Amino acid sequence: MMRAPRFQGTIGRTLAESQPWYDEPPHPGPEAPNVVVVLLDDTGFAQFGCYGSDIDTPNIDALAENGLRFTNFHVAPVCSPTRAALLTGRSQHAVGMRSVANFRTGFPHQLGHITSAATTIAEVLREEGYATFCVGKWHLTPSEQCSAAGPFDHWPLARGFDRYYGFLDGETDQFHPQLVCDNHPIDPPGRPEDGYHLSEDLVDQALGMVTDSKGVRPDRPFFLYLPFGATHSPHQAPASYLSKYRGKYEEGWDVFREKWFERQLETGVVRPGTQLAPRNPGVDPWDELGEDQRKLACRLQEAFAAFLDHTDDQIGRLVEGLRDLDQLDNTLLLVLSDNGASQEGGPFGVLHEMRFFNSLLDGAVDVPSDLIGRLDDIGGPHSHTNYPWGWAQCGNTPFKWYKQNTHEGGVHVPLIVHYPRRIAADQRGSIRDQFSYVSDIAPTIYELVGVTPPQTYQGIEQLPVTGHSFASVIDDPAAPATNSLQFFEQMGSRAIVDGEWKAVCRHIHGDDFDTERWELYHLATDWSECNDLASDQPERLNELIKLWWSEAERNGALPLDDRTIELFGVRFRPNSPHPADRRYVYRPPMSPLQMGSSAAIGGRSFDLTAKVTRTAEQDGVLFATGNENSGISVFVQSGRLVVDYNAFGEHSIVESDNIIPVGDATLVARVTRGPGRSGSISVEVNGQAAGSVDTAAFMRMISSTGSSIGYDDGSAVSARYQAPFAFAGKLHELQIQLADDEDPALRAAEAAEEMRRQ
Repeated sequence: MMRAPRFQGTIGRTLAESQPWYDEPPHPGPEAPNVVVVLLDDTGFAQFGCYGSDIDTPNIDALAENGLRFTNFHVAPVCSPTRAALLTGRSQHAVGMRSVANFRTGFPHQLGHITSAATTIAEVLREEGYATFCVGKWHLTPSEQCSAAGPFDHWPLARGFDRYYGFLDGETDQFHPQLVCDNHPIDPPGRPEDGYHLSEDLVDQALGMVTDSKGVRPDRPFFLYLPFGATHSPHQAPASYLSKYRGKYEEGWDVFREKWFERQLETGVVRPGTQLAPRNPGVDPWDELGEDQRKLACRLQEAFAAFLDHTDDQIGRLVEGLRDLDQLDNTLLLVLSDNGASQEGGPFGVLHEMRFFNSLLDGAVDVPSDLIGRLDDIGGPHSHTNYPWGWAQCGNTPFKWYKQNTHEGGVHVPLIVHYPRRIAADQRGSIRDQFSYVSDIAPTIYELVGVTPPQTYQGIEQLPVTGHSFASVIDDPAAPATNSLQFFEQMGSRAIVDGEWKAVCRHIHGDDFDTERWELYHLATDWSECNDLASDQPERLNELIKLWWSEAERNGALPLDDRTIELFGVRFRPNSPHPADRRYVYRPPMSPLQMGSSAAIGGRSFDLTAKVTRTAEQDGVLFATGNENSGISVFVQSGRLVVDYNAFGEHSIVESDNIIPVGDATLVARVTRGPGRSGSISVEVNGQAAGSVDTAAFMRMISSTGSSIGYDDGSAVSARYQAPFAFAGKLHELQIQLADDEDPALRAAEAAEEMRRQ
């Protein structure tokens, strides 16, 4: 170990001896491996080429060919819980992340962040002298804290990472992302017309961080956590990748499921004797679909395939970068997905995913005939697409159900382990079918690196690491599984795996937890959960159900809480920063706001008041939220006040009847919710009514893109200008006053439901 220089003082002590803070951090041994974890999003078990699909993933396939494919690896059914379990090695419920990080419920299993009593891999390895980098999707901070106002104690830099570049929420537009560098928002370094795409940017940044570190400290190993936005919606890729797959999927999901399943059997990715699960409810036979539905579904699947193909090329660039630095052989590199393929595109697929979430709330849904005229937008910067259920189940071949479900389709995903210095040459390219779970990754890393997680960290006693290292399985294909008992829970759906057996319950929102039906499967002979043995072996099933309750209590999963979409309604959040009657006051300049920290105007009536000073021809955006796929923009154009209410491409526009006078002015835009899905917009200039219009639809959930004050960040909400169209006058202050006017019947029903759960 290098010693600090001796600065001899009158009392004869070195500076290092008299100042403990001057001590150098520990140095790992010269053979300490780098660790790289590449996490994909919403990528199903079958979608890598080496797991069955025909999608081109040669770089991922090469890692599998020179490493190991784990074919019985499991995760949580949605992203934030998986990420929490991955980074801590503990139950996602125990560390405070039973569901997505966007909300907090007041129960300890849903903090919206990882508890400080659970160290992350980054915190552990940094204490051991590693450089630590996070590049990509975080989604482990409550939404309302994802702004330049902080607090920052649950951002990556506060959880062990030296550097961070990426986005904090659950998704972002791949061409116009809302980015953060370290602890501050930044603009993307390019635009789609320049050839910009987020996945390429992330790998550029990751390699830059590694080379910055290795160039100065070649002795210091690194931990790189690279969670792509891909392949979560929006499914977006460069045009050349989209054209590559044009027309490829016209045979339909039934044919491709069969093809992928046969390839899985041939390559040993699924066990002999496994059945192909039947189509999920709501997935119709391809041959029975109408022509418009088939055309739309094909184009949406093409966009997904292009997105994954493009992501694979970026992983290839990362691998080549590590090879060029002579770091690849001594790097433990893992590639995995956070959950199964997504069901959030609905039965037909969507051009804008928020349209699907609105349909859950108001019952309205696009049908293919509504979208067929926009096929050429799919996959590019003018869409926010997700594919239909049929292609999602195809991605989860051979399983049934999807992301959000505790059946295998939601929790059984690929894992590739590449570590040339550890994996014997005669084992490279082989398969491991021992059961493992995402919380097993952290202890595996700790064993392979040779570190022990601390029992106390920064003065806080730590929860025990409950995952099980599978390092022995990496070394020996015949080694027994180290994890033989694993419980699952997501939004009331439950499952438990005990050795060869699995009990699972697909919960329907609002159903009685005590009386709903459980299923029983013998996984040793029925990987795809086709033969329910619940009626044949009720005693075994009852024992597994009792075991589930015991494990749920031990791991902090209780009380059961099946609230999901309604928890995005801010009134449910304890100590919410968005009370029903809140007045927001903004004074530019301001950084762009993330969705959860923006004014909570979705589904609400509100008044927006802007106090401005302008000379002639000083126009621009006063307020914008969302992007070109959906949003609201309030702006001045040609001297008139304009509101563009963009409901998933249906623009309701009101323009003031009169010209705004030069000098000081008070401008008001009033958005009023009507019955059902109706609404209206009116504008005022200096207290005088100046026009109104009815909305085409009233949005409950507007966009995953947040707001900006005095300009339009990202892609333009309105086609009447080019972003950012910053206001050229002086915007002194912008106020948004919420109206507490939610539908009384809806509120009563939700209140009754809330009371029932207490």
